[in-house]
Order: sequence, then C-alpha cells, then structure tokens
Amino acid sequence: MGNHRQLIRDFHAGQYLDLLLVSAVSAVLAIRFFLYAAGYPTVGGDSLHIAHMLWGGLLMLVALILVLSYLGRRAHQLAALMGGVGFGTFIDEVGKFVTHDNDYFYRPSIAIMYVVFVLTYLVIRSIHRVRQPVEEEYLLNALQEVANVAVNDLDREERDRALRYLARADARHPLVPRLREVLMGSELVPTPNPHPLVRLQNSAIRVYRRAAATPVFPKAIIAFFVVQLAARVVHVLTVVLRGDLARPARGEASEFGRVVEELSFVDWAQLGSSLLSAVLVALGIVWIRRSRIAAFRWFQRSILVSIFITQLFTFYEDQWGALTALVFNLLVLLALNFAIEHETARRSSRV
Repeated sequence: MGNHRQLIRDFHAGQYLDLLLVSAVSAVLAIRFFLYAAGYPTVGGDSLHIAHMLWGGLLMLVALILVLSYLGRRAHQLAALMGGVGFGTFIDEVGKFVTHDNDYFYRPSIAIMYVVFVLTYLVIRSIHRVRQPVEEEYLLNALQEVANVAVNDLDREERDRALRYLARADARHPLVPRLREVLMGSELVPTPNPHPLVRLQNSAIRVYRRAAATPVFPKAIIAFFVVQLAARVVHVLTVVLRGDLARPARGEASEFGRVVEELSFVDWAQLGSSLLSAVLVALGIVWIRRSRIAAFRWFQRSILVSIFITQLFTFYEDQWGALTALVFNLLVLLALNFAIEHETARRSSRV
C-alpha cells in the first residue's frame, strides 16, 4: 500500500493556494494605495506605532486556527483568504526589518516582496507537480468527496469526480468497491449554478475555438508577441539608459561607449534576459506553423523569463512601472496556459 508516512496531497489545494497568493499580492497593493492616499498615517498616537505587520500576524493566526479546527472546503477557502491577506500585510513592512533605520520606503523592498512571491509560487508548483499522484492520494481525495454524502450535499459533478479518483486508486483496497457503491446509491442534490469564473471560462473557450479556427489566428499570435516583445525591450532600454544618460560625460569617449561602460550588473541582467526572451519568441514563431502547442510553450518560456528575471531587476529601478508590466505579463501567461490546455485537450480528443 505504499509508505504510510508520506504526506498526502489535497487535489483541491491548487485553488486554495492560488487564493492565498492573489490575496497576499492584493493586500500589498491595497495597503500601499491606501497609505499613499491617506498621507501615510500612524496608528498608536504620539508614543506608540502599531505596525500593520502585527495585524498581518493576527490574520495568519486566525487562518491557522480555522484550518486546524474545522473540516471542509469552506474553512480551507476562508483560511486561504485570511492567511493570504495576513501574509501580504506582514511582508509589506519588510523594508523596516532589513534596514538599520527601519525604512518602510527602502527602495528594493518591492523587489524583495516580488522574490518572496515568486519563490512561493515555485514551491507550490513543485509540491503538486514534482511527482504523479499515488493510489493512496486518489483514495483519500475520493473519501473527501464522499464526505458530502454525510451532509446530503453531493452533486453530480462531485460524484463523478470521486468515481474518477476511485478508478485510479488501488482496486484491491477494501474501501474502493464500498465507496463506489455508496456513491452510486446516493441521492444527488441539484448541481448549483456555475460560479461566475466558470461561466467566464466557458465563454473564453467558445471565443478561443472560434478564433483558433480562423486562418489569420497564427499571424495574429505572431504579431502580438512581436509587438509585446518590442514594447518590453523599449521599456527596458528606457529604464536602463535613463539613468546612464543623465550622468555627466567623462573624457573623450563616445556617448555610446560611455553608456555601455557605465552599465551596471542590474542593467546587463535586464538587457540579457530581454534578449533571451526575444530568442524564445523567435523559436515560437518558427514552430507555430508546425505545432501550436510547441509554439505556445516557447512563448510561455519567454514570458516566464520576463517574469522571473527581467521583472526582478526592473523592480529595483522602476518599481511601479515594473508592477504594471508584471500584471500584463501575468495576464498573458494565464492566456497561454489556457491555450495550451485547450490545444492539448483537443489533440487528445482526436486520438
């Protein structure tokens, strides 16, 4: 039956962890916007300063109490939301704790937060993708779905999902046939109306299918990524050269030679990663006529290079401009992930 000491993964954890990350990033943005709009007020009067990091710690404690005290997805969703808001509220004050003078406005603080969020995202991905689910995980996740039977809250979608899990569990386990019997004999509640996000996803699928069937679709994709890459390179050059051109010239060196000579490591990192993104986009353009999935994966790698490398160093010099670019890149990445999943499913259905 496998190693009983192995930690069992929750197949629904992805949505909880996504909610945690989105809540954390949203909390940072909301706090920074509020403090800017309110003129950076202090809480605690003349003698005290109650840092909002403390409220973040309190929210994370509440999230732990929820997830340790209650069963069910609602408790997990609420814990993810409160934990994410708490973590974002906590890490927003990182500048105070890496500087001698407790400087909230420490310039690299946004970059530090960015690195933390990126590393958190990578850890989450590694937990759920480093290995394929094992039979025990399928069985225990099916048991979670069956728990809805006890409260008369099992709908058709949940039953079908549990049956799929049982089909991949160890058929020799005595619980498998019994759980299947319970599921097949349970009275189902009406399937609730689709969540607004589900309806949005279904609409996106219909739009994508219509667009992908047109002959101009590959050309439109190529044009988009060429323009997107050009805009990214222009932005990086603007950020890199803006400071260098402002410095006084020394000696008789040419303007171009002076600028190149004074480029810092951060500048070279931005330029080099932008060049790498350009190469990956070019490979995607080459592949798009032969395989859309392969092309989309090259475009995806280009966006990931931009997010994990270019944006990191751009944050150091132009925080809010980099934040705008990050939001755009994340939207493009989501669109690419959606397109890859749809194209993969369509290819599988043909086999």
